Amino acid sequence: MKRGVPDAAVSILDRLTAISSELSSAFRPSTVVDVMARAFEEPLHPSRLSVVLLDLESNHLTVVHDQSPTPTGTDDALLQLALRKGPLVIPKNVTAEAARAGSPGVMDPPASWIGAPLLAVGRAIGAVSIGADKPLAFGEPELAYVKVVCAKAAIALANARLVELLSVGKREWELTADSISQAICIVDGQGIVRRANRVFADLIQVPVTALPGRAWLSLVPPAWADIVSRVLEQPGAAAIEIRSGERVFAVSATRMAGADIGTAVLLFEDTTDRHHLQDQLIQSEKMSAMGQLIAGVAHDLNNPLASVVGFSDFLAEAGEIPPALAEPLLVIRQEAERAATIVRNLLSFARKQEGERQSQSIRPLLESTLALLRNQLMALKVEAALEIEPAIPPIAVNANQIKQVFVNLIVNAAQAIASLKRPGGGHIWITARRWLDGCSVSIADDGPGIAEDLTQRVFEPFFTTKPEGQGTGLGLSISQGIVKEHGGRITLDSAPNQGATFTVELPGSGLARTSDTHAVPGGMGEPLRVLVVDDEPHILHYMRATLEAWGHSVEVASDGSDAVDRAIGAPFDVIVCDLRMPRLGGREMYEKLAGEHPEVAERVIFATGDTVRGDTLHFLESLGRPFLHKPFTLAELRTVLGGVRRAG
Repeated sequence: MKRGVPDAAVSILDRLTAISSELSSAFRPSTVVDVMARAFEEPLHPSRLSVVLLDLESNHLTVVHDQSPTPTGTDDALLQLALRKGPLVIPKNVTAEAARAGSPGVMDPPASWIGAPLLAVGRAIGAVSIGADKPLAFGEPELAYVKVVCAKAAIALANARLVELLSVGKREWELTADSISQAICIVDGQGIVRRANRVFADLIQVPVTALPGRAWLSLVPPAWADIVSRVLEQPGAAAIEIRSGERVFAVSATRMAGADIGTAVLLFEDTTDRHHLQDQLIQSEKMSAMGQLIAGVAHDLNNPLASVVGFSDFLAEAGEIPPALAEPLLVIRQEAERAATIVRNLLSFARKQEGERQSQSIRPLLESTLALLRNQLMALKVEAALEIEPAIPPIAVNANQIKQVFVNLIVNAAQAIASLKRPGGGHIWITARRWLDGCSVSIADDGPGIAEDLTQRVFEPFFTTKPEGQGTGLGLSISQGIVKEHGGRITLDSAPNQGATFTVELPGSGLARTSDTHAVPGGMGEPLRVLVVDDEPHILHYMRATLEAWGHSVEVASDGSDAVDRAIGAPFDVIVCDLRMPRLGGREMYEKLAGEHPEVAERVIFATGDTVRGDTLHFLESLGRPFLHKPFTLAELRTVLGGVRRAG
């Protein structure tokens, strides 16, 4: 034994030292409770042992350890006594009296009992209840031992809960930071990373646990160093953009409140999708502006083309052309019609994609698309062959949208062929076949083909195999969306060095094929009284000459104001009117007549070269009557006049 200290006391001191060591390394409340239970069991040999703790979340007592014959509740009288009175040791007769006073339902109190609260930071955070079946088993020495153990355990519990709170707080911060889509990195005044979220770690391809303590300069790509340095020097300034492959990031910094001087939070925000959307919006605005430009140019081209087509038709019908001029006149007419077809295709493609679907044949859709792309294909040295099987059912489609799909697919095929830079160019084969009750159109090329791992991505928005700046990656995704809206699908069959074949499958309209409208032969039909309204003198000239040669009575007007007076003053069977004119346009003229003389307005037939604008097309279609697209042929004019009835 130690000098001056009894053996029993030495044993207790050694035990308390060991318990203190265990408690100091316990960082979980459950571990502290286990150490307490062992500390009481060996020297005291209790028959009953209960430990209750205050739950921090619910602020209620909870039994966390119970070594009793019957379950002990938190309302146990002896436990409540220990919480109220502090550390106590009580013999049998007193425990029975206390039990009955505090909780009459407790009929079997222990022969001897020790109770003590667990106090930390000036408040009770729990209590222990220790009972023995032998009378006078516990006395003041045992109480002193329990008080020391409880005091040390209370401190350990408080520390464990602080560690637990810190761990939970750290975990919550990590989960919160990792759930943010931006890359976050906290940098101190010496340029050392203190903490970062997982998005930042993924961005620089470094494990998140390896980031703290490292200089930010050693983590980011060298190309970013100058920009990040400028951002850290001016926290709160506008973000600066940097690039990483195909991605674009906006980098900014903000001072960290309450931290050391110079500590800042670096923020990397991925703005790639925003840029794509902005580019898409800009492209949409460009297309809209291009559509308006095409509308104006087409109108200005259609008027002189109308005169060329009209006069060439008129001269051909006159039958007085010298043989030497017959072929040149035919060439003039053919080239004028070719130019008119190009203008019509431009108008059709630039027209706003709206309107109802109509039942129509696939042939004119494909032929007009190829006519539109003829010059572009020639420039790329690509030959396109069109094959259409007979008896293909009509399809119900928005013609402008489906033509956009074919344009995208054909242009993509041509550009793929051109990328090979073969001296002889390449070929595109366009084949239309019957498919179920509709049709399928395959567009095959002899280009470089597409790798298998990319074939599943070609329809993704913004994905493109073209070099940067040569494609938005939207063409195929938009095309797929259009075809799906029509109830069809697009498939791809391709392999490297074996070309690619895109197949568009469209369901049928369920309507019988309608026969083409036949023009009324010249000279047929009764003579009509016709008023021609147009601001182009050449159009007025050939229209008067042609209509009079057909036996009709013709008057002309150069603007809407003059036409209104003439239309009211004389009974005309039909009024052929241009839509866009100075002073009073055709639409305004019609509305004036419809308001004052509706019977006269019913005889107006419009001729216009501007149908690209949605409001113009809607106005013409709302009338429910035929209208002429400039430049129109004399056969088309005959067809329209053939349906006119005399006014009487």
